[in-house]
Amino acid sequence: MQARAFGATGRQVPVIGQGTWNLERDDEKSAVAALRRGLDLGLTHIDTAEMYGRGAAERLIAKAIEGRRHEVFLVSKVLPENSSRAGTLRACERSLERLATDHLDLYLLHWRGAVPLEETVSAFEQLRADGKIRAWGVSNCDVEDLDELAKLAPIERVACNQVLYHLEERAIEHAVLPWCERRGVALVGYSPFGTGSFPSARGRGGRVLQEVADAHGATPRQVALAFLVRRPPLFAIPKASDPRHVEDNAGAGELRLTPEEIARIEQAFPLGRRPRSLPTI
Repeated sequence: MQARAFGATGRQVPVIGQGTWNLERDDEKSAVAALRRGLDLGLTHIDTAEMYGRGAAERLIAKAIEGRRHEVFLVSKVLPENSSRAGTLRACERSLERLATDHLDLYLLHWRGAVPLEETVSAFEQLRADGKIRAWGVSNCDVEDLDELAKLAPIERVACNQVLYHLEERAIEHAVLPWCERRGVALVGYSPFGTGSFPSARGRGGRVLQEVADAHGATPRQVALAFLVRRPPLFAIPKASDPRHVEDNAGAGELRLTPEEIARIEQAFPLGRRPRSLPTI
């Protein structure tokens, strides 16, 4: 499994991780088995949030990583309505309890809300000083948010920005990706297969993916993931509740696309114009 430096954390993190949004809706036994199989295959970056199933996903992850916490780069997020200084401290404690751990490797603000960023940053710094988190960052933040953040804390404190990123939603490439690339901030793509709309093999884009996959003895989804982590700041966290799907995701971790293949995929899935606001789900 290919790994690379993850922002300012000082950690080498696999380019493909494991997302857990809606994982609690799946069969628990299969979901736990999928997470554990992912760890076996080197998918040690596990991402969750207090919002996911109102904490149910965090409790499920606790079962999956029991006895294996030392292997995991564990990430959770605080909701914007809880992101005041005091609220963030309390939310983190609740997540730690549900995850049955004494620290998070990374803690994120899930998205911008009404609470001033400086309050959340102050709490993050306190949690870091107390050893409750190793690093912090943000999610769903556009360049304007990142510029504001850079005025509140040294940029090396901002480990990552987690964003919506898949073949048919490449808006981050206009400004967010270059911003993070210049400053060494990791950019983690969630929902890398889209939201139930992975390109059909009957469409032009799907045919290109299949042709590239055939050239590598891979699958179209592996090609999609390899494309989405093709540049140094990029990571992806596909969710899978079936061990077989986890195995497919893991196969993308060693896949290297040629410049010509990347150009073909870029042409098949055009970037489009920069939207007025950063897309999210």
